[in-house]
Amino acid sequence: MSGTKRLANLKGLARNIRDTLGTEGTTDTKNYYLLFAYNGTGKTRLSVEFKNLGKRKISGREETTRDTLYYNAFTEDLFHWDNDLEGDADRHLSFNTNSRFFDGLRDLEMDTRIRGFLQIHADFDFTIHYDEGYVSFSRKVQTRTGEETVTGIKISRGEENLFVWCFFLAIVQLVKDEALSYNWVKYIYIDDPISSLDDNNVVALACQLSELLKDCRVKTVISTHHTLFFNVMYNELRKESTASRFLSFEKETNKYIVKNTGDTPFFHHVALLMELKKVADSGQIYTYHFNILRNILEKTAAFHGFDNFSACIRREDDDLDDVIFARMTNLLSHGNHSIFNPREMVEDNKEIFKNILNRFLENYKFNGDLFTEK
Repeated sequence: MSGTKRLANLKGLARNIRDTLGTEGTTDTKNYYLLFAYNGTGKTRLSVEFKNLGKRKISGREETTRDTLYYNAFTEDLFHWDNDLEGDADRHLSFNTNSRFFDGLRDLEMDTRIRGFLQIHADFDFTIHYDEGYVSFSRKVQTRTGEETVTGIKISRGEENLFVWCFFLAIVQLVKDEALSYNWVKYIYIDDPISSLDDNNVVALACQLSELLKDCRVKTVISTHHTLFFNVMYNELRKESTASRFLSFEKETNKYIVKNTGDTPFFHHVALLMELKKVADSGQIYTYHFNILRNILEKTAAFHGFDNFSACIRREDDDLDDVIFARMTNLLSHGNHSIFNPREMVEDNKEIFKNILNRFLENYKFNGDLFTEK
């Protein structure tokens, strides 16, 4: 595929992303860099490498300068729960006041800013205790006598993630507004903000973020494993000078592979189909590939409202091959086939695999160009 790069390490990729984005005022560069990668590929480590490249030691002092405001697993770790195990009444979310992430919170009216983002997603309220460094939560509930506010509540993990995310969005708004406390920010790096959220919140969050980032002077990197989030971000930012990439790790060469997704974002099911078509054409088909094929068939059947995955490979109701292919898929996908200890299929099963895959691709028309190496 055109635009493919092979890099020896994530630090090299971080440098490449910075080169692609450039800095404010540079020409021939991108404003946004969208990166899709499966879990375990190294997205969080990449965000740390990107951040570290922006650190500069201040001569004669212990401090360092930095240029990246980032959101990743480490950002979430700046918050932790105090569940009041003794009294079981005063639960609150503490935050690390030593982090530069929280610079100048009180003077910047963070409560109001966060509520503006949070009200789209949640129905609870909060209070930031700046001096003590914690956030307490409350919620209005209906009782027999009317509405009552319950304080000191523990919110769910999904609600907590939404609150931390909206906290971050409020800071991005300050960056966009060029608040003095955040004038050091030259790049924003967002890694996998989607966690414990349903699809409705995912779409709302993506639209909210893309709208906030438009017309922002700061260059932005967004990496994710979530196909729906990636798709919405791509569609919202595709006209805003955006680079769109797919990241994978090649075990044979021990290199990171970055590919241009082109005009079609790189979706999970398309990636799997491309891999299956590739192995089918090469003849190097392993037992675990039946598990992947079954996965795709099941999801496609559910999407189209069929009761069984066999509907996705059927030609005629009385076709004997239909019955055989469905039974073989059911049988061969139930094995404990490890991708770490792969076994090649016998020739008969390879032919069955190819027939089932080809029937599926005939029944459901995907863009043929996706399966052609460029």
